[in-house]
Amino acid sequence: MMDTAIDTTARTFIEVAEIWVPEGDRLVLGEGHYGALDTFAEASRRESFAKGEGLPGKAWAEGRPVVLKAFDGSYFKRTEAAKEAGLTAAVAVPVFSGKTLKAVLVVFCADDEVRTGAIEVWKDDDGVLVLDDGYYGAAKHFEWVSQHTQFPRGQGLPGGVWASKTPILMRDLGSGYRFIRAESAGKAGLTTGIGMPIPVPGGETYVLALLSALGTPIARRFELWDARSARVGKGEPAAVLVDGICAREGKLWVGETEDPRRVTAWQGVIGRVLGTGLPVVEAGTPGLTAGYDTLIALPIHMDGELAHIVAWYC
Repeated sequence: MMDTAIDTTARTFIEVAEIWVPEGDRLVLGEGHYGALDTFAEASRRESFAKGEGLPGKAWAEGRPVVLKAFDGSYFKRTEAAKEAGLTAAVAVPVFSGKTLKAVLVVFCADDEVRTGAIEVWKDDDGVLVLDDGYYGAAKHFEWVSQHTQFPRGQGLPGGVWASKTPILMRDLGSGYRFIRAESAGKAGLTTGIGMPIPVPGGETYVLALLSALGTPIARRFELWDARSARVGKGEPAAVLVDGICAREGKLWVGETEDPRRVTAWQGVIGRVLGTGLPVVEAGTPGLTAGYDTLIALPIHMDGELAHIVAWYC
């Protein structure tokens, strides 16, 4: 059922999340969550990146999401610290408002025989979305299927995001007729998917998809917030919760006859994203929803304005 799509006790697919923000001509660490990986955290605090340097700098220079599935022999700068921490792959997601880089979100994963999930980047290639790159952990067959799948506009999770230009949360991936790769997703244990547009300065189409499994979920709670002025009025910046899922609480959104959940700028963690336009990694603070250790919130800017916030809780 929908409200059992995310386990509340399993180890999550993502091990580390960090945010790099521009300071002069370099990216510096804004905030991050490293769990018990103190050595890697310390290596990260000492680091900074010029445009084109390291993984965050590459996402900045190329103006696109970047997947790095192996650190050895690559442009990655913290290879030894990552190896010591057991980290094996990373994805960098730049946050642009128009042509201005606001920040780069980087998430790290650790590989093992059971860690299953997917972080995918889809790109428009002559009128269809093709897999630009992705990290799948142990879901090798699903990775192969994804590499050989294309999505026209409006089809499947990536195609639906492309057509609507909005984030989409999709449930029951293994049995849902809307999910084109349902059979292979079911075999891999993938249950919940969230897709979001990633606007970039060149105007190319990129869609980021996070596919979560019961055993090693991407997160234990997902939220989609709409921050477009047409939805919340022309006054104080605000956002409304339009969709969400949580194993413990079931669905998080409300019906048309109820008042929607709404936050204003600087009200809680989501309000901080509204106020700054920056992504947030919040860990172990009183402002978090009870029962969760970490929140990652990613803003999506459209036409120079904050339009959506995608949040996931671990």
